[in-house]
Amino acid sequence: MGLYDRYLAARLRRSDATLPETVALVITERDLLTDGAYATLEQFFEWAVQYEAETVVVYVSVLDEEAVPTLRRELADLRTPEPVAVRGPGDAAAVDAPIQISIGLGGQSEFATAVRKLAEDVESGDLSPEEIDEAAVEEHLVFPTVPDLVIKTGAERLSDFMIWQSVYSELYFTDVNWRNFRQRDYLRALRDYQERQRRFGR
Repeated sequence: MGLYDRYLAARLRRSDATLPETVALVITERDLLTDGAYATLEQFFEWAVQYEAETVVVYVSVLDEEAVPTLRRELADLRTPEPVAVRGPGDAAAVDAPIQISIGLGGQSEFATAVRKLAEDVESGDLSPEEIDEAAVEEHLVFPTVPDLVIKTGAERLSDFMIWQSVYSELYFTDVNWRNFRQRDYLRALRDYQERQRRFGR
């Protein structure tokens, strides 16, 4: 850790402001094609756990679904400080792990699947329309986690990542591309989060 990194770390620890319990990261499949991309992701998980994140969610946006099986294998084999759950297109089982990875499973598709399951519950008589509320929707999401902080590298565009869950999340955009993302960039995101006043839509 360099001098500037140590300075940022010291400011984080001295602050009375809270750190995010749930951190989400948005990257692309192209980001993972660069040299050292998976090693950086392993380091990212270490940094997140080190700075008190209880849950880490990574969304990998995918243009070519044929790349999903390869990405799934690579991501499932990462060295991580906590257990990992990986989901992709067609997966419906909810994740239940400290580190959660979505490969091309966009928020629109996830939400549509949740609505379809609710409709099936109503049709079977297990649920009445009047019982459908926010909690009922969340019970049917693949990624029910609500991020405190969402980090997007490279551009100010989120696609349809966790459109239900991240509605009140703090968004942090950095011009740094994933191949150049370092610990100081993560610490800057945490420091920015500490300096914000969360309003949760109010």
